Amino acid sequence: MKRRHHARAAAWLLAAVALASLAWLFLHYYNIFRFPTNHFAPASPTTVAIAQPGADTNKTVSPSRQPPLPKSGQGLAKTTSNSASSASVVGPGTAYPRAVQSVLEMQVALARQGLSCGSIDGRIGPQTRAALRIFQQKQHLPITGELDNATRTCLLLTDAPTTTYQVTSNDLARLQPLSATWLGKSQQSALDYETLLELVSEKAQTHPGLIKQLNPELDWTNVDCGTVIELPSVAYPTPATRAASIMIHLEEKILEAWDENSNILAHFPCSIARRVEKRPVGELHVSVIAHNPNYTFDPDNFPESAEAQQLKTKLVLPPGPNNPVGVAWIGLDKPGYGIHGTPNPEQVGRTESHGCFRLANWNAEYLARLVEIGTPVYVQP
Repeated sequence: MKRRHHARAAAWLLAAVALASLAWLFLHYYNIFRFPTNHFAPASPTTVAIAQPGADTNKTVSPSRQPPLPKSGQGLAKTTSNSASSASVVGPGTAYPRAVQSVLEMQVALARQGLSCGSIDGRIGPQTRAALRIFQQKQHLPITGELDNATRTCLLLTDAPTTTYQVTSNDLARLQPLSATWLGKSQQSALDYETLLELVSEKAQTHPGLIKQLNPELDWTNVDCGTVIELPSVAYPTPATRAASIMIHLEEKILEAWDENSNILAHFPCSIARRVEKRPVGELHVSVIAHNPNYTFDPDNFPESAEAQQLKTKLVLPPGPNNPVGVAWIGLDKPGYGIHGTPNPEQVGRTESHGCFRLANWNAEYLARLVEIGTPVYVQP
């Protein structure tokens, strides 16, 4: 009897263990299939899908931006805390294309599409927001002027935002002091760069202050041949077609080039005349295109200059980036008016001219490649 009792107890014990195991397995797999993400989700952060480039690069801009009616916001740039120093660090193994990660990268990506924020400075202000709004219109995105998620998805870097430049002997040979007088300038061999910092800043379309930030250990008063400098990597696209029209918005201090299909080819900050009566409104036309021009100084155009009043004679100033009209002159069919570069690119859109339309040297040079004799220029209030 004892043996039979023990066998029965052992059987009940085995049955209880089996039932407990089946219950545990049931509950375990029930939870797995009911809450799969709790068990199979990866431990890494969520990845956001990035659209591939090129999908909308040739879209026609909405009718509100078609010439001769387009308008966009523009004003004096402000400094904010969004500086280049806050840019995300990207390692050498970074895969491209990828979304921009800082204001500096945003400015570089926009410039590579011909949408200039002025001198690249890693800070967001009205000139940067104006360029960003044009990009958003091209891509049919909400027009916010902000680097929001929808914009970040479309605004991609196709390669590294910065590059290195090695100083050459030709760079150093170009440097020469700039005379403080009109007469002295007229007697120079060229109105070239005064410093290497000025030279590389214009080469990179960048504010000198940002160049210094990117190269904190460099002594700019003693730069030797072969010195390696880190610069934003910027190059405008090779023009695929000529501009069918140029639009200048006086109030917003903006100049834009458009093709015959109302696609925008370039967008630049622009300085305009100080005096309202010297701001022509209406349709003009390109009459002259001159690369690396000289400049005829007429004292009558500078009544505020004591030296000009004493000279009482015209002077011819040699070419160069520090020439009063910079490295390109696009003359218009209104006598005395033109679109040109400037020795002070950081001031474009922030200061006013004597009557012409002033661009950064790199923008004037690019525009001179887009226009031809007869290209219409529409000037709007």
